[in-house]
Amino acid sequence: MSFAASVLTLYPEMFPGALGLSLAGRALEAGTWSLEAIQIRDFATDRHRTVDDTPAGGGAGMVMRADVLARAIDHVSPQGDERPRLLMSPRGKPLTQARVRELAAGPGAVILCGRFEGVDQRLIEARGLEEVSIGDFILSGGEPAALVLLDAVVRLLPGVMGNAVSGEEESFENGLLEHPHYTRPQEFEGRQIPEVLTSGNHKKIAAWRRAEAEKLTRERRPDLLAGAQPLVR
Repeated sequence: MSFAASVLTLYPEMFPGALGLSLAGRALEAGTWSLEAIQIRDFATDRHRTVDDTPAGGGAGMVMRADVLARAIDHVSPQGDERPRLLMSPRGKPLTQARVRELAAGPGAVILCGRFEGVDQRLIEARGLEEVSIGDFILSGGEPAALVLLDAVVRLLPGVMGNAVSGEEESFENGLLEHPHYTRPQEFEGRQIPEVLTSGNHKKIAAWRRAEAEKLTRERRPDLLAGAQPLVR
């Protein structure tokens, strides 16, 4: 069973975008995962294909209508569809590598890309949307965030990465930021590759990488240290 992604958006031409290239693109072509981008305006009922209206209570901007979005979601995700329904939103729960792994292990996802001031709260409640944020900043819409989420998920699908082990020591996989990397040449502008990395002693190399990961995490993301997994010897 392949991972099936359905994206509800006002800009379907933004997909697959970067997801059509490199590892994700090859996996998409091979059928490891599928992607459909659905135009939300197709589910509007007026001749202007209106999808938004002024906010109740007043205020600036516009709000995406619950009735139009409900028809779109019900069309792409009918009763019995086990895929989670996600809403890309800056007020959502921060996306973590653990959640990415959960999604990659599932049947796919239905992703709603918000625009304007947001989405009618009644739609979120009525259709059980999980609000997801990719960071503490505001985008012009949910499409770039959806691309980021899907990129993170697709690379974890079986067979997408040439070497599955290559993802095991990456940032956030063990609760730490990733250790520094080096490759040839041995010397670059007077800077040498750390001697331990060319020693051939895998136990010492593992210990060095762990120490460097902890150092970086302590400097840049000390909040992660409490949840770091112990080093397996």
